[in-house]
Amino acid sequence: MNLEAEILREHSKRQVVRIMTWVGRDPDRFAQLMQLFLKGEYRVTQRSAWAVMHCATRHPELIGPWLGPMIDKMQEPGLHVAVQRNVLRILQDIDIPKKLVGKVTDLCFRYLTDHRSPIAVKVFSMTILGNIAEREPDLKRELKAIIEQMLPYASAGLKVRGRDVLKQLGSENDKHSRRRL
Repeated sequence: MNLEAEILREHSKRQVVRIMTWVGRDPDRFAQLMQLFLKGEYRVTQRSAWAVMHCATRHPELIGPWLGPMIDKMQEPGLHVAVQRNVLRILQDIDIPKKLVGKVTDLCFRYLTDHRSPIAVKVFSMTILGNIAEREPDLKRELKAIIEQMLPYASAGLKVRGRDVLKQLGSENDKHSRRRL
């Protein structure tokens, strides 16, 4: 399969499923897709992000070696929102390696507090930060404050996810009192 030609030929769910099926569990084929995602021209990167997300969701074992380069890709200016959205969708469902936690945390806080970030990007960032805060409790207070500040003005989707993340984080006072018992 000429993967780049297929990515450019049609941008549809059917095409994404076709590419995902072709990649399967094959790390070499996934590497071809990732090379296009990481180094392709703007439209190729944008379109391949959807296929990368579906492949990673179906076969999460494939994504591990590519997490660092994906996070680096997210730092590029002018990145299409589809790339942000699909990478964040992957990150919300995995255990982020310790060496990448700092970069991911900074990235997600930037997206969450940027008024220009689309709702989906903010929602996924909030979930990722909630997951990280469970491992890094020092982040809880800052994340809670940001979410609580956003809630009165947030869209319905952000409110629902914000409440879920706040519930996930729990009350610090409750947790301290439980530790003492």
